[in-house]
Amino acid sequence: MDKKTSLTKADIMAMADYAKIRKDKRSAISEHKRARRVEVGPFATFYFESFETMWMQVHEMLYIEKGGEEQIAGELAAYNPLIPNGQELVATFMIEIDEPIRRARVLAGLGGIEETAFFSFSGERIAGVAEADQDRTSEEGKASSVQFVHFPFTPAQIAAFSKPDTQVILGFSHPAYSHMAVLPEAVRAALAADFA
Repeated sequence: MDKKTSLTKADIMAMADYAKIRKDKRSAISEHKRARRVEVGPFATFYFESFETMWMQVHEMLYIEKGGEEQIAGELAAYNPLIPNGQELVATFMIEIDEPIRRARVLAGLGGIEETAFFSFSGERIAGVAEADQDRTSEEGKASSVQFVHFPFTPAQIAAFSKPDTQVILGFSHPAYSHMAVLPEAVRAALAADFA
């Protein structure tokens, strides 16, 4: 079966029906997300998106905001770009610092961090491409605490990444945040399933 790479109106449940399965769906998506989460350094966490995570996100937005039919097109436009297209991995990464003053200070020094995310494996290096919907670094050089990044792969890179037990490094080359993490094998395997 081909992987679904976009949501359509036909994928959207009636909210009354969604409400009946919401608890079970939320539990299932939490399990799905567990193998798609990678902490890099002290503050950044990558959450790799999929058709399933975006299906859930759209349904949650519709359920919470209660915008009805008029809201659906906007949610599809907002979240479809974050579903991997079969030749890429897509992540939301968050810079999470509980203490507000420290968070503001750290974010002020991380302008452009969304342009420095990368994967490294088997002699390959894949630079992340920031989601182009809006600039997430302010003119003053302050980074947003939520960023969206695409990692485009060639067929050869997909083959190398998909080999079991390949050591895959995810990191940043930002001068103020040059942290890296090795993907656990369970995460690498889960992400490899995103490729068509």
